[in-house]
Amino acid sequence: MVHTIEIKIRGYHLDLFGHVNNARYLEFLEEARWAMFENTVDIHDLALKGYGFTVVNININYRRPALMNDILIVESELNKIGRRSATIQQVLKLKGTQTVVADAAVAFVLFDSQKRKSALLEGELLTLLKGV
Repeated sequence: MVHTIEIKIRGYHLDLFGHVNNARYLEFLEEARWAMFENTVDIHDLALKGYGFTVVNININYRRPALMNDILIVESELNKIGRRSATIQQVLKLKGTQTVVADAAVAFVLFDSQKRKSALLEGELLTLLKGV
C-alpha cells in the first residue's frame, strides 16, 4: 500500500542557492515514514513492548531541485521484508505531476531494547509489518 503526505517548501528549507538542501530531504522522508507508521501501527504499544524503528541505511537519488513554494508529494511503500530488516521505497514528486524530485530506499530494523539488537521479523512483528 502506498502512503502519501504533502510538504510545502518554505524558506527555511532552502540553501544559499535557493533550492532545498540535501539534508532536508532526510527530514521529509522521515516525516513521511512517521505518518505511514502512525496510520498503520500502534507505535506507543510497540514502544511499551520494547521495540523501536531504527534506520540502518538510506540511499537517495536527487533528480531535480525543489524550490520555494513547491509542494512535494512523498509516496512511501514498504516493499521488502527480510529476516531482520525491511525496506521502504520513497518517492518525492512535484504535486500534480509525475516529476520526481528525489527517490530513496530506506532500510530499517525493529530494535529490541531488551536484547539490545535488531529483532527477528517473525510472528507478531512480521504480521504487524505486513499490515503497513
